[in-house]
This record gives sequence, structure tokens and C-alpha cells, in this order.
Amino acid sequence: MTLAILHADEHLVAIDKPPGLLVHRTQLAAHEDEAALQRLRDQLGRPVWPVHRLDRGTSGVLLFALTPQVASLLGAMFEQGQMDKRYLALVRGWPAMDEGCIDHPLARDPEQPSAGQTMLAASTRWRVLARLAWPLVTDPRFTTTRVALLEAEPLQGRRHQIRRHLKHIAHPILGDATHGKGPLNRAVAALLGTQRLWLHARELRFTHPVTGAALVLQAPPGAGWPSGA
Repeated sequence: MTLAILHADEHLVAIDKPPGLLVHRTQLAAHEDEAALQRLRDQLGRPVWPVHRLDRGTSGVLLFALTPQVASLLGAMFEQGQMDKRYLALVRGWPAMDEGCIDHPLARDPEQPSAGQTMLAASTRWRVLARLAWPLVTDPRFTTTRVALLEAEPLQGRRHQIRRHLKHIAHPILGDATHGKGPLNRAVAALLGTQRLWLHARELRFTHPVTGAALVLQAPPGAGWPSGA
């Protein structure tokens, strides 16, 4: 599969990562031969350096540097909060408000018990784009299932930050096997005809570290997303 390139210049390149594709090979998924880094390297015929991560299930804007020097500059920009990141998320339930900010520290490693870990400051702004009622019966008390389409803006880049924060306010992302509900995830997959994490990196805004130009990189949400996306 050819990766869709959203932006390319002599310093960096951005792609629209499909859901289910690893950013790079890892021992945690040693059986997987496909990853965005290797695929893009082969597609361009030159080395590339990833400067941030998207979860395997997350789709959307993914940025690579074309030199180690630019990778270092971009990595520092992510670390210092100089990247404006906007995501789409389909979540369970309807939030009581139209927008809000989740200020909730997160343990450094989400795959380990939080007790005893360093807690890192983390904030995520969110707003409701649409409230939907789907013809799914996952609770015998209700004939429909409430779903909300949110825009989420993580102010840091903690691992699984959006997923963990939305779980914290009792609106887990649909398709999230770690933080969501299995029966609902399976019902949604059957209804929509695809099984995935419904999280999409829609937009990345930043100042080019070499040229100083203002860049706005956008990836359309693709098939299956509600019209409000």
C-alpha cells in the first residue's frame, strides 16, 4: 500500500497513517513486518526519522524528519509543547457539557500499575462536534446507544493521553480494547463494518524548524466517520 503524503519538502515529510499500522517495528509486536517508517523509507527511497508517535490503532497525521538534525529540532518542539495537535474521537455517551478541559496527571507508563510511578502533568481540551444515537442495544434499558463525536486537543504528549483522559471522564473511545467495553466495541464494529480504535489525528500546526513557515497539516477522517467530522 502506498502511503498518502500530506506534505513533503527537503527537511520533513508528513503522511496520513492508516489505522492498524505501527509507526515502527517493536519487540512488542515482533510478528509484524509492516510499519510506517519502513514503508515510507522504501516509498521515498531514503532514510526517514519518526519524531512522534501515534498508537497503532490511531489514524491521521504522522510526521517524519529527513535528517537526524531536523528530527532533533522537531522532537524538541513536541517536548516543549510547540505543536498544536487536534484529534477526532468517537466516544461512548453524551458529555454533560459542550466543551471542557481535563486536567489529570498521568503515570509515565500506562501499562504498569500507577502506584509508585512518577505522575506527569497532563491536560486535554475537548469539545463536542456532534451527538448521535445509534440503533444499538447494549443495555436492555435503552433502545439506542448514545455516541459523541469530539475534537480533542492534548496539551502534552503523554502516552495514550487522550484515551486515558476520556476514560477518566467516563467517555471512553469506541474500539479501545484497553479502556472501553468489549460488548459495546463489538456491537459498534458490527454496525460500522470495521473494527478499529475511533481516534484520528486530524490536524497538526507548527512552525517549520528550518524555514520558519507556518505549517497546517490536515488529514481527512476517511470512511466510516460521522458527517460531523
